[in-house]
Amino acid sequence: MSETGGVREVKSAARTVELLEVLAARGDRPARLQELADGLGVPRSSMYALLQTLISRGWVRTDVTGSLYGIGIHALLTGTNYLDSDPRVRAARPYLDEASEALGETIHLGRLDGHDVAYLATRESHEYLRTISRVGRRLPAHAGALGKALLAERPDADLPEGPYQVLTPNTHTSREALMADLARTRERGYSVDREEGVAGIAGFGFALRYDAPALDAVSCSVPVARLTPDHEARIVAVMREIRAKLEALIPGGDGSIRWR
Repeated sequence: MSETGGVREVKSAARTVELLEVLAARGDRPARLQELADGLGVPRSSMYALLQTLISRGWVRTDVTGSLYGIGIHALLTGTNYLDSDPRVRAARPYLDEASEALGETIHLGRLDGHDVAYLATRESHEYLRTISRVGRRLPAHAGALGKALLAERPDADLPEGPYQVLTPNTHTSREALMADLARTRERGYSVDREEGVAGIAGFGFALRYDAPALDAVSCSVPVARLTPDHEARIVAVMREIRAKLEALIPGGDGSIRWR
């Protein structure tokens, strides 16, 4: 049994969290009982009992036949509370608005979570509207501007061995290629994503250094068809200014709780 901070892991709690994470990762693809039991290595009867408990509490939902399972509405309520209770997300929102108005492009705030970046806030461009908001979703850190800006704040020794997940033909799949990109990121002071995470979209990421190493970053996403050299220079100038404002507003010793 694994341990955390010298305390043995509670197996039933770990299994519950793993199940919720699996269902959340599936998005709009509901799962069947047997595939959940097989995927988590749990007896079918135990998985069924766990699912029924979570259904009764709103964490899992099922279809009218009772054979398909998906993430429940209480996961949304808890996630919304996380965003509402985070003072840094609240402080950043007006500056995301400012950047969006100045550039007319989509602006993101993200936080490093293991090898991924979780999207905490987004201001969508009026020129390019996504049908699904990224807030609450995750993207591999190696494949986007937010993630690469944050990985560049860390030693290359922390990078996992490749090959990495492929999202587009431009995604860095090897550790060596990513390390070279991160070296350029450190040199220029911000990351550049040219259709590495989403085809047709470029991104520019700026780590927020009120933590060391930085956990949060902001980025600007723009369709490559609209990205001229002049517009790119404007994006970098505005986003550098937004980063400076946020770092001044939220210094490392701001008195907020230092969550692990």
